[in-house]
Amino acid sequence: MPAETPAPFDPAALTLRRVTPADLPALAEVERAAFENGWPATALAHELEQNAMARYVLVEAAPAAEGEAHAVLGFAGLWLIVDEAHVVTVAVAPPYRHNGLGRLLVHALVALASDCGMTNATLECRVSNQAARALYRDYGFHEVGLRKHYYADNGEDAVIMTTEAFSSESYCARFARLEARLEAMLPGAPFRLAED
Repeated sequence: MPAETPAPFDPAALTLRRVTPADLPALAEVERAAFENGWPATALAHELEQNAMARYVLVEAAPAAEGEAHAVLGFAGLWLIVDEAHVVTVAVAPPYRHNGLGRLLVHALVALASDCGMTNATLECRVSNQAARALYRDYGFHEVGLRKHYYADNGEDAVIMTTEAFSSESYCARFARLEARLEAMLPGAPFRLAED
């Protein structure tokens, strides 16, 4: 089956911002579309309203016509645990995949974690999710272990990945190169969160 052509959007018309509880219906819709066994809306609500460690960001497109709402194209989240960020999700609505939005969200998470004083980041990723693993490797996550039977839906293993220190010279150079690449891929798109 041929790969689906990504839906068009204007990178310069994107907004990157923190998620608020009012965004929950749009996030739940993206989650349902992005993952066969994603989080239920109640889990997302708990994350947004009760988890003090959680930080979520979203990318949205300006309305196509007057009177329409902004369209949430994807979102991502992490937990701030002492001095380490733990990436918990990155979700892009299927029509907008394969055009840099996942990369944009991971970039925003790393920047947010660094801005919050975290020294590095970790995550778990399905062994079978080669595309996500490749993206995370681009962002300096390297595989350090395996969690056997981690995913409850099918018992799939999870690869544990972590970065070196964000403040290291090599990571700073990597992040600058990745931002330049992102700027070329999504001209005019924001790479840092809009001010609260």
